[in-house]
Amino acid sequence: MALNFKDSGNSRLSGILLVVFLIASLLLMTLYVSEGPRGALHLVQAQVNAIVSPFKLVGATGGAAVDRISTGLGDAMADATTLSELRQQNKELTELVTQTEEYRLEAERLQGLLNMKQTYDIRGVTGRVIGRSTDAWNQTITVDVGSADGVELGLTVLGPSGVVGQVVSVASGSSTVRLITDVQSGVSAIIQSSRAEGIVRGSLQGILFLENIDADVSVSIGDVVLTSGLGGSYTKGLLIGTVVRVEGQTGDDARKIVVAQNEQISSLEEIMVVFSASEANVDDVVVPEGALVSSSAGATAVPPASDAAIASNTSQPSGEGE
Repeated sequence: MALNFKDSGNSRLSGILLVVFLIASLLLMTLYVSEGPRGALHLVQAQVNAIVSPFKLVGATGGAAVDRISTGLGDAMADATTLSELRQQNKELTELVTQTEEYRLEAERLQGLLNMKQTYDIRGVTGRVIGRSTDAWNQTITVDVGSADGVELGLTVLGPSGVVGQVVSVASGSSTVRLITDVQSGVSAIIQSSRAEGIVRGSLQGILFLENIDADVSVSIGDVVLTSGLGGSYTKGLLIGTVVRVEGQTGDDARKIVVAQNEQISSLEEIMVVFSASEANVDDVVVPEGALVSSSAGATAVPPASDAAIASNTSQPSGEGE
């Protein structure tokens, strides 16, 4: 069997060198410990440290820079995420505030209807406005209650602050209401303070005029106007509105009396169709809080009718309802 002398020689040499290095290391360590700070080995160590120190500083600076860049990128990513989250939270809060305000306004309107129901002991059905006419000749609204809910032709319709119209058309799930501001509408009315009777009529301008009042009856701004119940179309004592302008003097047969509704038809969203109601005492009817208030200067909650609108109003035949 052949022997591998080359490998054997390399191993022997490596062993000898290892022994030499160990002996040298022990001698250097012994010499390093035994010599003073000014010894040769200490001087060599100081010179080596001086040579390699700049490289250590560069390495440390580079590492710190890398750390700062990494931290900055992390912060930037965190800021972007936080900003996105804040925007989403802001959006949700805005939607919540808007929804809460809608609920509050709806609650106020429904409270008005509830107050009317309690005042007149009304039996009826509440609905929402789902459509409006767009022309002055036909001022109507469509509501989401119909014959399936007990609605019939001719029934009175109330808003949160008073009378707004009368049912003129009925389907199974909806009804059409002619507003009292319509030119074809007429409601028998009474002035609360003087007991004077007349007819409240609509006009093309959507303004209410109190007509057929005796010329010698004194009418003042702020007088409350109610349904009189004559003709049977409207329950007696329901609130219609308040006098806001009088053109002419007592004794003048041509005077014009403008009545403003306590309900803004343009913002009407909920209504109540009246099936039956107790006959209210007209002396006990009070204008709801937040409706028109009068003063010596006139009613300011609703702008007075213009001279042109009053002049353009033409007389309608006497009557009530449809």
